[in-house]
Amino acid sequence: MIPLRNVLVAVAAVAVLGACGTTETAAPEPAASGGTASAAPITVTDGRGKQVTLDRPATKVVALEWGEAEMVVSLGVMPVGVADVKGYGTWVTAAKLDPSVKDVGTRQEPSVDSIAALQPDLVVMEAERDSALVPQLEKFVPVMVAKGSDASDNLGRMRADLKMIATAVGRTAEADKLLADLDTTLADGKARLAAAGAAGKPFVMADGWKDGSKISIRMFGKGSLVSDLATRLGLTNAWTGEVDPQWGLGTTDVEGLTALKDPDTRFFYNASDGQDVFADGLASNAIWEKLPLVEKGQVTKLPDGIWTFGGPLSCKQYAETVVKAFIA
Repeated sequence: MIPLRNVLVAVAAVAVLGACGTTETAAPEPAASGGTASAAPITVTDGRGKQVTLDRPATKVVALEWGEAEMVVSLGVMPVGVADVKGYGTWVTAAKLDPSVKDVGTRQEPSVDSIAALQPDLVVMEAERDSALVPQLEKFVPVMVAKGSDASDNLGRMRADLKMIATAVGRTAEADKLLADLDTTLADGKARLAAAGAAGKPFVMADGWKDGSKISIRMFGKGSLVSDLATRLGLTNAWTGEVDPQWGLGTTDVEGLTALKDPDTRFFYNASDGQDVFADGLASNAIWEKLPLVEKGQVTKLPDGIWTFGGPLSCKQYAETVVKAFIA
């Protein structure tokens, strides 16, 4: 990697292309990357409790996590750079990226050089990423750190992260509309479930992966974002295993799923990358096939591209899918 000071000199002549486009939802039309919103300075307190000051609302944003990238797009600002653009396209369909958006490396290890080359006026990242990256980036660009997850109130955390980003990009009215639309979706979904006699019904949400012959299953327990959403719909999370305090996630194996004895439980899972360990890896597994929820056909694969750690548009996709599954 070349020294950062050399990168900054070299990128001074780089032209940043404006980009505009729309999402498949009712999100505001993304403004051109180089557009301006207002000349007024903005100060935002981020997830670290640190005040981040911008000379004006940010228009050239780099997002290093997909949830925050989705939020930026949904607010009507197309990022100039996103970590793992290809992966975003696979896992997130609620707010699509324009082809002009540059890849700045992996989410685990983004490239400082690639970020600097875009000359952004704001980088948005999550708190759990490499803390050493923050001071490197802050040498040349303001960095705003979102919480990304908080199992004590993940839905409230998502709302706060969105409002923080919206303030930084000058799109607070758009944020209010996104959240109001989500609230309407949740309220309408709860009413539909109640009318169908599904109020209080149990659900679980999972994803998984295969390592050789071993299949590991990640459960979205109480405190995960998707659990908060389903709870707001009036459903009950049936997974009571141990979960972590930030994400509300826990791990188990197929034997651990035998704890799900209620035949009314509906099992949701995500396999957007095409590796479906539940339909394929467990297809001939006797324990899986004897689970009451499997015998009753109460297993629902999410449509590809619903990001379970996303912003209000992904949350809306998830809520609509859950309601549809229970009342079908």
